[in-house]
Amino acid sequence: MSIKFNKRGFFQRLLGIPATGNPGVDGCWDYADGKLTVDLGKAVELKTPGGAIKLEGNNLPKRVLVVFGEDGNYHAYHNKCSHMGRRLDPVPGTDTVQCCSISKSTYDVEGGYLHGPKHHPILSFPIKKDQEKLIISVS
Repeated sequence: MSIKFNKRGFFQRLLGIPATGNPGVDGCWDYADGKLTVDLGKAVELKTPGGAIKLEGNNLPKRVLVVFGEDGNYHAYHNKCSHMGRRLDPVPGTDTVQCCSISKSTYDVEGGYLHGPKHHPILSFPIKKDQEKLIISVS
């Protein structure tokens, strides 16, 4: 398998600045009792394959990256690279996510290691779609 890399500038990688942003619509997600609920009607970033949002704060115990994969499924990951702890971004046109740092650590759709200095997987969270909501177990 050939690994593709995100096109990022040297300083973006050096400083660990991710390409994936926060949701554009406030209130598109909620966290309670170990469950993260994302309203797909409000999370416009998740309407097309390759789209993603990073979710942080509001009592959420871990940073979460939610991706609408190129495979047509939704995926949720602990948004923390196993190498340096930096945030992750999806790689367009692939079913992989990649660290935003210089190491370019890359992981498959299940969070398995593909490329980079550390050979450890990232944590992926169980996700269920219920009509227009994603329910992600983050505990």
